[in-house]
Amino acid sequence: MRPVSLGLFLTFTLLPFSAGHILPGLLEGISREQKVWVREGSSAVLPCHLSPRKTRESSKQLSDKISVLWKRHGGSVHQEPHVVLEVGYSGLQKTAQLMKPRVSLQDSTLRNGNFSLRIDPVRSEDVGLYEAQVKYKTEVHSCHVELGVITVTLSPPSPVIENEQLLMSCNSSHRASLVETCWFHDKHPGPTSRTFCFLSGALSVFHPTMSDVGSWRCRLRYSDKEIISATFNLQILGFDGPTNPVVYAAAGSAATLPCSLSYLPSAFGMSVVAAHWSHLAGGHLQDWGIPQNLSSRSFPLHLPAVGLGDAGQYRCAVSVGHRTISRDVNLAVVTVIPSIQGPVSEGNRLLLICSLTYSQGHERFQWTHLNSAPTKSKLAVATPHNLEGRSSWMRHILEIPQVSQKDTGTWECSVYGPEGRLGAAEYDLQITGAQVSSAPSIFSGQITFGLTLTFFFLFAICVVALALQKRARTPAFPALEGMFAVNVPWKPMEENQKGKIQQTEC
Repeated sequence: MRPVSLGLFLTFTLLPFSAGHILPGLLEGISREQKVWVREGSSAVLPCHLSPRKTRESSKQLSDKISVLWKRHGGSVHQEPHVVLEVGYSGLQKTAQLMKPRVSLQDSTLRNGNFSLRIDPVRSEDVGLYEAQVKYKTEVHSCHVELGVITVTLSPPSPVIENEQLLMSCNSSHRASLVETCWFHDKHPGPTSRTFCFLSGALSVFHPTMSDVGSWRCRLRYSDKEIISATFNLQILGFDGPTNPVVYAAAGSAATLPCSLSYLPSAFGMSVVAAHWSHLAGGHLQDWGIPQNLSSRSFPLHLPAVGLGDAGQYRCAVSVGHRTISRDVNLAVVTVIPSIQGPVSEGNRLLLICSLTYSQGHERFQWTHLNSAPTKSKLAVATPHNLEGRSSWMRHILEIPQVSQKDTGTWECSVYGPEGRLGAAEYDLQITGAQVSSAPSIFSGQITFGLTLTFFFLFAICVVALALQKRARTPAFPALEGMFAVNVPWKPMEENQKGKIQQTEC
C-alpha cells in the first residue's frame, strides 16, 4: 500500500449512496432477481412494484384483499428463510423482532402498486437474498432482491482530529476476489484530481488536514468484473480559516486573534477541557486562559491596545477530550514612521514609512490623505522607495518633497492583500511656519564676514591706542634716563633741607 499524505477533518458523515445494477421490480408473475448495493449505516430500498398495466387496471381496488410478505433467505435461496415484515388482508403488520425498528413498507397505503421494503439504517448482518410475495385476488406475485453491503471504516474511529494519522478502508460483502480499490476525492476522477488506487482496500493518511474534508468515493473492482462504489463525506475536527492566519492591526488599536473550531465538540459527545493562548515576547512566555464554554466553538483573544512589543506569533491550544489541537496566529502591527519627529517646518522634505512587523510577501500599500474636503485624495504606492529585502520589516515609503500647508492633516496607510483590505495605520501631520529659504543663508554669510572685518578693525584701533599711550609717558629730558637714585641717611638730609629753607627765608 502506498502511503499518501492528505488531510482529513473531525468526524465523518456517510451520505446515502447509489450503487450499480438496480433494476425496478415488476410483478408479472415471473420474478426477476435484482441486486442492490448499499453502504452500511445508510438506508436501503428493496424495490417491488406492480407493473404499470396492473396498476392502471386495479388502481381503485388495490387496498382491498391484498397481503404482502417479505422474507430473508440469508446468503442464498438455499438457506431457511425467516419473516422480515408481513401485512395481512386486514392491514395488520408483523415485523421480525431484530428488524422491527428499522424496516417498513415504502408505501404503507398499498394503493399505488409499490410494495418496496425500506431498511434504515442498514447493518452488515442484513446481507442476503430477500423475497416478497404479494397476494392480490387470486394471483400471487413475487420479487427477489439481493442486498449487498459496503463497509467504510476509519481507524481510529471518529472523530478524526486534524494532523492525526488516519486509515480509511473499504470492503463489501461480494464473494469474488478483490482486484483493485480506488479512492476519489470530491468526485473528480482524472489526471488532475486526487485519485489513489491500491490492490487492497485501505488508504493511509499520515497528516489529515482541512483540505481533505469533503466527499470521498471508494470504488471496488472484483475478479468477476463486478464494480461497486460507495460515497461518504469526511469531516475533521480542526480550525476554521487559513492554516496560518495573520491579523493586521495599527499600533495603539485593539486586535482580536481568531481561534474557532470547525465543529462544536459537544455535538459529538465531547467536552472542551480547556483553551488557552500563549505568546513569547522578550524572552518571556505570556499566557491567557479562556473560560470554558460548551455552547461555543470560538475562543478568540482580545488585545485592547497593541504595540510593537505585541507583534509576533501567538498559539491557541484547545483541549478536546483527551486530545489537544493547536493553531498559530501571527499579529502584524502596522505603523507609520516619519523621517522628522514632531511638527514639520513648511518647505522641508518629509518621508512617511509604512512598516509591517510581519509580511506574507503579497501585501500592497495605499496612502490616503484624510483631509476635510468632501473627496479624499489618494496616492497609491506601487513600488517602495526602500525595501529591505525579505526581512521581517517590509517598508513602503511615501515622499513629500516640500511640505506645504495643504499637506496638514491625517495620512492613512492601508495594507491590501488578495482577500482585500487587511489593516491600516494613521499619522497626524502638523506643519509649523515658513522656513528660511536658501537666499537668506547667503546673506547670513555676508553678515558673518562683516562682523569678522569689524573685529579686525577694532583690534587695529586698540593696537594704535596702546602705542600712543606709551609714547605719552616718555620723559622731557632724555639725558636723565641714565641717572639712578642713591640712598642717603634721612636725618642729615632733613637738616640740610631745613637750613636751605631758613636761608631762603632770610
